[in-house]
Amino acid sequence: MRRVLVLTGIDLEARALARHLALPRVLSSDFPHFVAGALEIACVGLRAGHIARAESCRAPSLVISAGTCGALAPALVAGDLVVPETVLGPGGVRYATAALPGTQATGTLATVGDVVHSGAHKTRLWMESGALAVDMESAPIMAWAHARGVMAAVVRAVADTCERGVPADLAAVVADDGRVRTLRAVTAVLARPLAAADAMALRTTTNTALKAIAQALGRIVRVQ
Repeated sequence: MRRVLVLTGIDLEARALARHLALPRVLSSDFPHFVAGALEIACVGLRAGHIARAESCRAPSLVISAGTCGALAPALVAGDLVVPETVLGPGGVRYATAALPGTQATGTLATVGDVVHSGAHKTRLWMESGALAVDMESAPIMAWAHARGVMAAVVRAVADTCERGVPADLAAVVADDGRVRTLRAVTAVLARPLAAADAMALRTTTNTALKAIAQALGRIVRVQ
């Protein structure tokens, strides 16, 4: 049986995927970490800055970068899966993704170092890169897997469309380790009246995206 290691950037992504897939938490881990059967999920922080956490996971035969992404292509709507055949990293480095059973890879996903806050910035990225969507973790996750001779792929889903980015105050709610800081969230809501509505809208689209990812991961594990 092939062991699949799913890595996310944000705590709530790992927890939601584990809940949808009925994976129990690894109680001995001091970070969000879940495993059952062939599937293992771990949070490695924003920009995969805590990728060293993956070293404590079981040796995988396939690594999947999973979580939400921002659409660059106008045709993408919230909840659409993005399974790229290529990941474009900072500096123009490109990684080819592994084929996934029951899933057709297409197009490019761009990995950037900072949250994209506006639709105008997304338009510029789309024109410059031709990528379908953008995230902050897939390129370093691909690099980590390739350095260990392990196949890697990406299964992401759209949480914010090309017209909208993630407001800076809401993006700041997530710390570098991938955990949501409650005090930061309260501060954002008190400081900007529309922050609460923006947060609720983003939560709705994020939940839709994570359900789509969980369904895709379930299919991949079943047919491998």
